[in-house]
Formats: sequence, structure tokens, C-alpha cells
Amino acid sequence: MRKLKNEELDRLTTDEFKLVEKSPIVIVLDNIRSLNNIGSVFRTADAFLVEKIYLCGITATPPHKDIRKTALGATDSVAWEYAENSIDLVTNLKSSNYHVLAVEQAENATFLNKLEIDRSKRYALIFGNEVKGVQQEVVDVSDEVLEIPQFGTKHSLNISVSVGVTVWDVWSKLNI
Repeated sequence: MRKLKNEELDRLTTDEFKLVEKSPIVIVLDNIRSLNNIGSVFRTADAFLVEKIYLCGITATPPHKDIRKTALGATDSVAWEYAENSIDLVTNLKSSNYHVLAVEQAENATFLNKLEIDRSKRYALIFGNEVKGVQQEVVDVSDEVLEIPQFGTKHSLNISVSVGVTVWDVWSKLNI
């Protein structure tokens, strides 16, 4: 097997990306501290044609050199918006008919591998602070809590990894 060269990957240009139909997925970042994690989320959002990223609370916004370092240009392709208050944003997303999923460890959470997707719905995936997770008040107003099953000694994944795993799973279930 031969590795493909970048020019052989047939990727969209930024202008083409903006025009193509997006996945019915938005990502909500609830008080993310790490600018590198934010940039990584932009790259994942680009890879799976995510509709938009909402940056909430203390989450930094582009342009910033540390976001740009890991986003590798995805801040130019992926739509994003800043919202000061995560709870107000989630309430607005719900009123716009998004099914809101807080990705968190909680009582009665649905394991990601057991999540059933309705292709007629749009999904908002909420990811929380690296230390405190998704705010309890945001969990309270979500439609459902989604948990990534884990089997080792650690009880959490890095947020950028959690976004990648979750978006891939939801995207793949939407595109079966």
C-alpha cells in the first residue's frame, strides 16, 4: 500500500465547504479552557461537515494563534458563534427543534453505543470544561445525557477526543 499525497485526497476548498450541505449536527463548547482543544474541535467539525460550533462562557474564540495551531485552517471553513450563556443557547437550540445531548457521566445516561439516531432530527452535542464537565444547569435543560463507555482506570477522556468519538458515532449513524 502507498500513502496518498494531499493532492490525491480530493478535499473541498474552503469556499466549497461553505456551500456544501452540512450534517445536522452542532457542537456546543461549554467553558472550555484549552485553546488547543478548541482548535482540535474545529478540525473534527470540518472533517464531518458539522453545521456550526457554539463557543460559550470562557471558551476562547478565533482568531487566536493557539486555536489556529491545532485547527489548521478549520476556523475559516466551519461556522461558529459565541454565546455568553450556555443555558440560554441550549434553550434556543431546543426551541429550534434540535435534540440536545449533553456528553457527560450522569445518572440514567445513554451510552454512546446504544444511542438511537432519528435521521429526521438535528442534534446539538454539548461538551464541557476539562475539569468540571458540562455545567449541571446545562445538563438539566438537555433532552438527554450521552456517555462514552470507558473500561480502564481513568474516568474521563480529553475533550477533543470525546468530540471526535461522539461526532464520528453520530455522523456515522446519520449516514448509514
